[in-house]
Amino acid sequence: MSAVSIPFADSAIMLRRNLKHTMRNPTVVFNAILFPIVMMLMFVYVFGGAFNVGEKYVDYATPGLIVMAISYGLGSTATAVNSDMTKGIINRFKVMDVSRGSVLTGHVIVTAVRCLVADAAIIGVAFAMGFRPAASALDWLGAIGLVLLVSVAASWLTVALGLAAKSVESAGLATVPLIMLPFLSSAFAPAQTMAPGVRQFAEYQPFTPIIETLRGLLSGNPPASQAMAAVAWSAGFALVGYLWAVSTFRKRA
Repeated sequence: MSAVSIPFADSAIMLRRNLKHTMRNPTVVFNAILFPIVMMLMFVYVFGGAFNVGEKYVDYATPGLIVMAISYGLGSTATAVNSDMTKGIINRFKVMDVSRGSVLTGHVIVTAVRCLVADAAIIGVAFAMGFRPAASALDWLGAIGLVLLVSVAASWLTVALGLAAKSVESAGLATVPLIMLPFLSSAFAPAQTMAPGVRQFAEYQPFTPIIETLRGLLSGNPPASQAMAAVAWSAGFALVGYLWAVSTFRKRA
């Protein structure tokens, strides 16, 4: 096997390992896939009538729920990464001459895949609830690309948080801000309807331009300025997460 193909083979092995761990843990599957669906049913059928958004609430809320589905599965990744680090599993991989990069990329890829599966489930349930986007094929490609970019960015940032945490418990808590941010955005209500202070935070936090870009793409009218901000935030998260994860891994492994 060539030196170039070894890291890819090791990454595939790590990916298969992490997928097996995910499938054997029903809590991870529930938090990542089923719980966002429960939240969608609750927001649309219980709270949806209380919001005046100028359109069907399921059409308005679906982009925010897509982003929320990405953030809800991150806690298990952070704890899994930290567990590998603190329990000495990574040191065992080092003795086995496993590519160091494959340990990180395996967690990133399986997290991104889990996010995409959760988003596919959210979109499927949304259609069943009456979601009718006006997006063209090109708009759908743009939306899928943005979701993939956000998923990879969130995955790298989560891996970095897991590596930096001192314990499994603190690793899980470190992802709470990523889980809560969608609730303090324009995901479920327009930012301009919020109280002062909260409104400004919602307008300028990173998830709002991402959600608004998805909302524009799915409605067939993508906002250019919001799209640039969404890509910039996502790329920034990915870069910071990658550099932080690699640096911490080299220090601790």
